[in-house]
Amino acid sequence: MKSLEYPLDTLGIVNLISERQVVLQQMANHTWEEYSDIKISNSEWYIMARIYGQKTTISMVTKNVTITRQATHKNIKSLEAKGLVEISNAEHNKRDKCIQLTKLGEQCFKKYEEIKDQIEKKVAQNIGAERLTLLKDILKMNWGI
Repeated sequence: MKSLEYPLDTLGIVNLISERQVVLQQMANHTWEEYSDIKISNSEWYIMARIYGQKTTISMVTKNVTITRQATHKNIKSLEAKGLVEISNAEHNKRDKCIQLTKLGEQCFKKYEEIKDQIEKKVAQNIGAERLTLLKDILKMNWGI
């Protein structure tokens, strides 16, 4: 995976965070693609993270993600076709559908989390564990925006 090849010192905070996020996501996706033939998009990973470890409704997922309702439904259908989620009727409402990860979906999600943990360790080796902790703490803070 190539590192950034142009100077970052002229970029503001929005672009700096965006640039780093793209590089980290590409690293994780590249490693995943070496591990598995199952193609999973960034949006699909995002949805899987929202439902991991729980059975929830599709409407709740749709309300709690930052992608459109149509895109959420499209990604859920794709995840279902890949055997990563299962959809069932909700007990409390015949119109609503429940969604949860399948065993395969859970295995994939756990492996992807391991891949991201490995990347985090590489970052810590390069910038130092204290700086990584500080960076994470800053990103978790309420920035008042």
